[in-house]
Amino acid sequence: MSTTKSGSAQSRTSSLGSAGSRSSATPPSSAGKNSSGKVRKPASSSGAVGGGKQALPPKPSDRLNPKTVDPFANSSKGQSAFASVYANGGVPCRLIHGSVKHKLAWDTPPEQVPFDPVLVTLAEGLKETVHPYTFVSCMGFRELLETPQATQKATPMLPKLAPPLRAALGHTDSSVFERGIDGLLQLSAVVGPALNPYLKTFLMALSKRIMEKKYKEKVTESLQVLEQNGGKEALPIIKSKVPTYCSVSG
Repeated sequence: MSTTKSGSAQSRTSSLGSAGSRSSATPPSSAGKNSSGKVRKPASSSGAVGGGKQALPPKPSDRLNPKTVDPFANSSKGQSAFASVYANGGVPCRLIHGSVKHKLAWDTPPEQVPFDPVLVTLAEGLKETVHPYTFVSCMGFRELLETPQATQKATPMLPKLAPPLRAALGHTDSSVFERGIDGLLQLSAVVGPALNPYLKTFLMALSKRIMEKKYKEKVTESLQVLEQNGGKEALPIIKSKVPTYCSVSG
């Protein structure tokens, strides 16, 4: 009798063991494999490690577009003085994007725009390094100086115009320096010898750039224009700061 019970128990144990092997999970050696035997890769998340988003690679078109900001953004945090004035309508013009080139649309005809303070504000904007401020300040400064009676309007403003032009000429950004020297020559063409008392303000910055191979020719040509516009009194002033300068008059 006991032998029969023992046999039955062993039979049940053998049966359970066999069932357990049939219903057991995939062996460790095959874990992570699909039915084809290939290792399954964990689903990758769109973010980087830690949940952050991965930076997208730059687009080829990014190199064609200038560094741009929204001039009418609500937040004034970090805005320059020019950006703040422009956003608040202190510069009576706006940028018109063209398919080939940009231009300015003036809310008031340029000949009716008061040089004080608008021309000074535009001169201060020459130090900007982001679009549209770079274009607005440069083009606006030039267009105001091209208006009738610009000489009579700009000459009294020279004490206010000299500091921002000097700041642009001394800026470490090459594009700012180039806009500064263009603005200086435009002003010189308009006011002529009236700029002579302020030449030393600009010559220190120009004397540094003339030592750079990239700007030697441009600065030399600019000094020649300043001499021509300033008359015979301009030469000794230029020579005092740039002794190596050779006069255009020989």
